[in-house]
Amino acid sequence: MKGYCNDIEKVTLENEDFRRVLYTGKHLQLVLMTLKPGEEIGEEVHEDRDQFFRIEEGSGEIRIDGVANKVEDDFAVIVPAGAKHNVVNTGDGPLKLYTLYGPPEHRDGTVHKDKEQAERDHDNDHWDGETTE
Repeated sequence: MKGYCNDIEKVTLENEDFRRVLYTGKHLQLVLMTLKPGEEIGEEVHEDRDQFFRIEEGSGEIRIDGVANKVEDDFAVIVPAGAKHNVVNTGDGPLKLYTLYGPPEHRDGTVHKDKEQAERDHDNDHWDGETTE
């Protein structure tokens, strides 16, 4: 196995897609996201998985169980399994981040160019057990 090794800041800043799955392991998944100004992921709860967010560019809020946490470049946030959460871009430019799901959330190789595509594909992109390698 090769795993994943790359300049995560560079690839995060280059990403223009709403969601792009970079690597899926048996227990962890790496995903890039870019939110446009005013855009949000949408409130959600993952009952069976923890989630880590790292902000590389922009500003926003990560709301966890009703508490708004202001975030900007270089911030890290962990959302525990079972917590209601949302990521909102409150800035004037794109909010660029990467997130780690443990266990994986999306099918390996998933790319959503925009939020509308992500919403359309939502019921069909849940992780199916397939890994990157």
